[in-house]
Amino acid sequence: MNKIIKNTLILTVITVVSGLLLGIVYDITKEPIAAAQEAAKQEAFRAVLPDASSFEEYKDFDAEEAAALLKENGYSDDITEVAAGKTEDGEVAGYVINVTSHSGYGGDIEISVGILNDGTISGIEMLSISETAGLGMKADEAEFKDQFKDKNVEKFAYTKSGESGDDKIDAISGATITTSAVTYAVNSALVYFQSELGGGGNE
Repeated sequence: MNKIIKNTLILTVITVVSGLLLGIVYDITKEPIAAAQEAAKQEAFRAVLPDASSFEEYKDFDAEEAAALLKENGYSDDITEVAAGKTEDGEVAGYVINVTSHSGYGGDIEISVGILNDGTISGIEMLSISETAGLGMKADEAEFKDQFKDKNVEKFAYTKSGESGDDKIDAISGATITTSAVTYAVNSALVYFQSELGGGGNE
């Protein structure tokens, strides 16, 4: 019996000490991790909206209202953040809209979409993507992402037949699900922009 109690006490002490050590490690690392994540996000913002020199949180953004808006338009994505991109003289150059698609083949895909004031897509960047290597991961390559760039359309549609048009996105061979997820995520950003941020040239 004494041996059981002794072993139990030892295990309890080990558990408590391990928990304390994990807590200390978390406190030490959480700020550097958060700083690295913020730096990566700001880098993505600058990539998708290069006309802006700084970014400010769009204070009128409401995630629940955005979700309801997307649902009304047939989209199941989530808009997680909206930032206004400011020029050096303080003018709004456009907006960055972060969208999470739940339709990726390998899980959620998080995308930053830059949209100029006239509704032109200035770029897209992946914040998080875990699709199949050599297939869906091609969505994070410039050849695919640049198809959206400098296009001013109401919405995009992907094609597997090479159909031309500013609103047409060539599907990634063998990765239609990923193509669809990214295309609809960009469309979700456009819906929000068109409804809440001025609309651009397609009103």
